[in-house]
Order: sequence, then C-alpha cells, then structure tokens
Amino acid sequence: MNLITLITTGSALLLCHAGMSALCLAMDRHQRQLLGYETGARPRRHLRIVGGVLLLLALLPCVWLWHGGVGTLAWTGLLAVAALLLAAMLSYAPRHVMRLASVGLVLGLAGSVWLLQADM
Repeated sequence: MNLITLITTGSALLLCHAGMSALCLAMDRHQRQLLGYETGARPRRHLRIVGGVLLLLALLPCVWLWHGGVGTLAWTGLLAVAALLLAAMLSYAPRHVMRLASVGLVLGLAGSVWLLQADM
C-alpha cells in the first residue's frame, strides 16, 4: 500500500466518521447523551445537512483513487466501518465521540486538499 492510497483511504474514513457523527448528533437521544441537552429543530436540520455533505465529500477521494464503480463500493465499505466505529464509541467511550469527529473532520479535509494539490 503506497502513501497516496493510505492518505486517500484515511481521509475518506475520517470524513465518513465526521459525517456519521453529525447525523448521530442530529438525533434527540444522542444529543442528550453527548451534550446533556436537546437543541431545537433548526440546529438538528443543519446537522443533517452537514452530515450529508460530509458523507458526499468522503465519496470524492474514493472515486479519485479507484474511479467510478470500485470507488463507490469502497466508499460504502468505509461508511460501514465508520458507522461501526461510531456505534462502539457511543457505547463504550461517548465522551470521545465529539473529539474524534472534530479531529477527523480537520484531518479528512486536509488530506483531501493535499490529494487535490498532488493531482495537479
């Protein structure tokens, strides 16, 4: 596995985790669990939009590396891994969910930007 593949896969996985975390945080139950309170309808809607955008952004590195069909299949697998990681963290380490999502968002976007610059 070369460096480009590792960065691409890592960026996509981190963006998937950040997107899944945003979708998770848009649910009342998980808001109470992670934040200790519930927000209104508007912040929940914004979290859903942000989560969906992040999941679509995670698709781009996969399609960039593996092209259409294989990239989409790899993205689907990374979505499953991110969802499993998030579910485990909600059960065993809920305090670290927000921290990993924040760090994952920054590193995932940085890796994606690096890939765009490396392609040019």
